[in-house]
Amino acid sequence: MGTNNSTLGDLASNKYLIQLASSEPITPNDPFWNQLLSSPFPIPQNSSEQHHLEESTANICKNFAINNCRTGNLCSLIRVFQIRAVELDTSAQCQDTILTSQTYNALFVIRNICKYFVENLTEEVVLDQFEAKPPDGAIGLSDVKMATISSLLDSIVRIVVEVPIVDVTYAVHLECINTILSLMSLQMFQMVPASESRLYRCIMQGPCSSRAVAVVQQLLRNYVDRLKCPAHLFGGHAQGGMLSAMASGLWTVVTLGMGGKKSPASPEGSSDSDTPLANQSLLLLLVLINQYHSDDVLMNPYREAFFAACDKPGDNNGSSVLPADTTKVQVDFGELYKTVCHTLKDEPTMLQLYVLLHRVENAKAFILSRANIDQLVMPILKILYNAQEGSSHHMYMALIVILILSEDNWFSKAIHEMTLKNIVWFSERQIGEISLGGLIILILIRTIQYNMTRMRDQYLHTNCLAALANMSSQFTNLHPYVAQRLVSLFAMLVKKHSRAVNCIKDRAVGTNETRQSASESESSEAETDQVQELAVLEEVMRMTLEILNSCLTHSMHHNPNLVYTMLYQRSIFMQFKTHPTFQDIIQNIELVITFFTSRLDQQGKTLSVSEVHSIIKQGAVQFRKDRLKKFPELKFRYVEEEKPEEFFIPYVWSLVYHLSSLYFNPSRIQLFALQNNS
Repeated sequence: MGTNNSTLGDLASNKYLIQLASSEPITPNDPFWNQLLSSPFPIPQNSSEQHHLEESTANICKNFAINNCRTGNLCSLIRVFQIRAVELDTSAQCQDTILTSQTYNALFVIRNICKYFVENLTEEVVLDQFEAKPPDGAIGLSDVKMATISSLLDSIVRIVVEVPIVDVTYAVHLECINTILSLMSLQMFQMVPASESRLYRCIMQGPCSSRAVAVVQQLLRNYVDRLKCPAHLFGGHAQGGMLSAMASGLWTVVTLGMGGKKSPASPEGSSDSDTPLANQSLLLLLVLINQYHSDDVLMNPYREAFFAACDKPGDNNGSSVLPADTTKVQVDFGELYKTVCHTLKDEPTMLQLYVLLHRVENAKAFILSRANIDQLVMPILKILYNAQEGSSHHMYMALIVILILSEDNWFSKAIHEMTLKNIVWFSERQIGEISLGGLIILILIRTIQYNMTRMRDQYLHTNCLAALANMSSQFTNLHPYVAQRLVSLFAMLVKKHSRAVNCIKDRAVGTNETRQSASESESSEAETDQVQELAVLEEVMRMTLEILNSCLTHSMHHNPNLVYTMLYQRSIFMQFKTHPTFQDIIQNIELVITFFTSRLDQQGKTLSVSEVHSIIKQGAVQFRKDRLKKFPELKFRYVEEEKPEEFFIPYVWSLVYHLSSLYFNPSRIQLFALQNNS
């Protein structure tokens, strides 16, 4: 705790906080503020201690909420913060730590009060708290409705976009972002659509919205720059008072909440915890750009600004202050791409990548033009490979990203021209060398099989198959193991299909005794489920056959290993020659198998593997593709579900809850369900 001589429990008896929450009005020019903002507040080390802090100050916050409607002390506190905030530019240049620390302390108190409000009061009452004025009303603010919260947000946003990020202002910038997140977290606790929320209208349409482009650009720059928390904030340079708290322990305030939701770690040992400004900036960006409702009642300038982002190579001059006349978000896509590649293990980054590819056309074109696309794809494949260890949403987003990438023909071709060696995390089988395209196929097949045996989520395997289908015409030089896994996928489906058919037959010819053991409605429901399961299986089998057929039709001569494997396991295909669902596409596969079988039989002797491959390669060149029945080209595009906000808004707030440096009371959250151990 450095030189701080207070404890978290002492806050309940802190005389300045008690006075602030009392029935005594305090004007902005009262000397009280210097005393309050110079107090040696204790610093929470993690979310557990932050929780303790909130419990300790609950009565103070409760009294503040009761008395503020008459005293207007929140309005005065905000004015005190604004007066100091105006001088931040100068204090940053002069390294004035006292003014900076007081500005930070004022905002820290504001944030914690606001956080209590949004978790415990209705939105209407929260806004009443902001609108309450001191009795004399002489604080230089307009009496217009919402003026106080609007001016607070405008002041905070001005700091975010105009004040340089240097050592002495780093914590202030972080606190600004945390304050906006805390206010917007009202959405977690009250089921009110953004279009009907006065607070959200203030953010989307109020004075701060005029800086939407600059806000989005700065948040992106914070994420890309990934500035580490200044070393002195880890402790060791205390000089007394609140400055002592800032120097010796402010680090733990700005990262409060890390414990409890994930294991606490030394800042030096964690790439997440030593870049809190970058992490919080990305979360705020995601919250802002995902505020969307299908009815389009509330225009979101932050979302529109992000979607229109454009590339500005070399925009990394070390200055964090943006031009005042910025009309379009400009970011160095090269630096953004590098940062995304390095942080894809984090769920917020995956969600950001999804939005970049799905909504930001300039960014999508840039990403798909990268010669080193493997640096983006490999972390995604690793996430899918280890899906059972992570979040299901993380896996879904990773899969959708692969699907979107697979829509591009250049991508589908380029991935087979990139060779990978010794993939450490792929432990399923030792593979010395494989193409990136081959690895993608392996991971997608593995995901389908994992899903069909455990999760049984039709949405998931449909997207896997769609991605494979998009790439199938470009399959090139498939590794023997990849060819085996493709055919084995169909073999697995055949076994499941056989069991499902037998089960339906057994039920159909069951004894009267068996039929009488269950009610007629239960029996009918079970039969319906089995028929539906069979229909899903046949749909997946059909798609798998179409993928194989697409590869044979477009690139048979590039895939002798696939032809070899299909010849070896020809029986699993031939049994469906007359099946009405598959017979048209099986005709093509039968034609290929018959052609190569005939050529092999002509040899009149037992052939070695290498001889078989040689005959297949020669035959593939001579095979007339016009003999094959033509099918429509397999092309699938990702389309968001109707009303996507019903998924994305709860999802992004769940990320804030689990991954941000803020603590939120889980018992009051209504927007999304929490696990028992959350």
